[in-house]
This record gives sequence, structure tokens and C-alpha cells, in this order.
Amino acid sequence: MASNRKEILGKVYKMIPPMLEKFHKGQLGRVGVIGGSEDYTGAPYFSAMASAKLGCDMSHVICEPGAGAVIKTYSPNLMVHPYMRQSKNLAQSESLDSVSEEVVSMLSRLHVIVIGPGLGRDKLMQDTCARVIEEARKQNIPFVLDADGLYLAQTRPELVEGYTECILTPNVVEFGRLAKAKGVNVDEGDPSQVCSKLAKAFGGVTIIQKGAKDYISNGKHTLVSEGEGGLKRSGGQGDTLTGSLATLLAYRQAYHDKIWNHAGDMERSETLALAAYGGSAITRECSRLAFKEKGRALQAGDLTEHVHQAFLNTIGDPGTEEPKL
Repeated sequence: MASNRKEILGKVYKMIPPMLEKFHKGQLGRVGVIGGSEDYTGAPYFSAMASAKLGCDMSHVICEPGAGAVIKTYSPNLMVHPYMRQSKNLAQSESLDSVSEEVVSMLSRLHVIVIGPGLGRDKLMQDTCARVIEEARKQNIPFVLDADGLYLAQTRPELVEGYTECILTPNVVEFGRLAKAKGVNVDEGDPSQVCSKLAKAFGGVTIIQKGAKDYISNGKHTLVSEGEGGLKRSGGQGDTLTGSLATLLAYRQAYHDKIWNHAGDMERSETLALAAYGGSAITRECSRLAFKEKGRALQAGDLTEHVHQAFLNTIGDPGTEEPKL
């Protein structure tokens, strides 16, 4: 793995599909964001819109009906599926089995899933996502866990242990909870070593430890993403990260499917790390651009309109020509 920022981002660039006439709808990414409870409608929207703005073809939100009705008013560009249920809203004819079956049936239509934005701690919502994770593993679908999705990794670590197609994105508090759950001392060693130790404890999942610098590790290799970001710490900026990661993971799949001409010289473990680094770099640049414009008034939604420019600034667009090999 490359060690300096320019070299790493150059490798991320190799993973980005060009825009070719021969592609059909869906080849450049089908992403599903699972979350959205009654109380939290912004987070899944920000995640799904970041995914769309970074260029995935189809961006889905799978959420509670109450959240779905609201999210549909935010943008007509997202496909919203009100399949999730909070315990208090479960109809007599419904059960954990029937709800999770409907959500799981979506997986065959998706390249990548994000679990957690706006999910909440409701037991039925959490149990449904646990079922989804189990099925995603069987189908070898990559997934990103954030926010209350990380609560599943904390309380039921066996759901993610050993699954190398998984990215966890904890902030400092969530990282501490995950470390405590796995008996890892966060006060021993420098942050990159602690991140590596926790990734190893989870059996090789990739962890992006968010902070002043983002530490990215799968337990074997560690990268540090330290591009300049904004100075406003408004809630919800992590949702731009999860959406960006999802689209880059979808591009990664397109790379390994070789839907365009390229050397194909990168292994899946390397491209997963590159997707994680690229998502971090784009989000940090998004935050920088939004803060430059808004200052202390910056809110999570201000990052959304900067996603494409942040992508151009950090990674660059391969354009509309297929490489000649």
C-alpha cells in the first residue's frame, strides 16, 4: 500500500470508472441506506444524497414509514422504501420475521449498504438490522456501520467479526465503546496502533477512527488521512462520510468486475482500504469547502452540495474516454 497522500489518492483514482456510453443504469452503483426512525430523518437523507452526489446510479433509503414520508419531501431523487418498523408501530399482522424479510429482499438489488444513520436504539429496528447483516455476509455484500449501527457491533460483535467487507466509522466516543466491548485499552500506544489493535480484535474489519486525523486500519495495514477539514463540528457530517464510502465501494465492485479497460492490478483488500481513505479525504475536503463558505453557521446539509467538487479536488475525474490498454 502506498504511504503518502498523493500516491494513495492516485490509486483511488485508478478505481474510479470513467463515464462511458456503453454503461447501463445501475452499473456505477446501487446503494442502500438503512436507518431513519421517526425522530431522525436528516441522517439517512444526508448519507444517501452524498452517495448520489458522488455519482452512484441509484440511491435508496430503507426506513420507518414516518421517516419515509418526510424524507420523500427532501428530494425526489432518492428511492424511499418504508419497510422498517419501530416496536410501537408494528401492526398485528407484522413480526420481526416479516419486516426483516422485506428489507432482506432488497439486498439482491444493491451493491453496498450503509446501516445506522438515524436508526435509533429501538429493539425491533436493531434486530432487523442484525438480520440484514447476517444475510449481507452470506451474499458477500459490503456494508458500512455508523451511529446506532455501531451499537450492534458493540453489543453483538459476532455480527461483524471476521467480515473483511465491513467498514466501521466510529467517532471518539463510539471508538471508546467498541474498544471497551473488545477489551482494548485506548490509552496504550499511539492512536494508529490502538486503531489497528481494535481492527484486529474484530477479526480484520476496517475501522475509520474519526478525529483531527482519521486513522484507517484493518489490523494489518494502517493509513492516516489528515487532509484539512472545517473547524465547525456540527452533527451529521459523518453521514456524508458513510454515503461517500458507499459509492466508492460500489465503484470498487465495478473495478473488480472490470466493466472498463484497466490493468486490474489491485487486490480486494487494497481497494477496500483505498475506498476508506478516499471517503475520508472527500469528506474532509467537503467540510473544508463548506466551512470556508458558511463559517460557524455550517450545518451538515451544507456539505452535500460540495461533494462533487470535493471529489474533483481530492481524487479527480477520469472523464469519458475508455483507457487504451
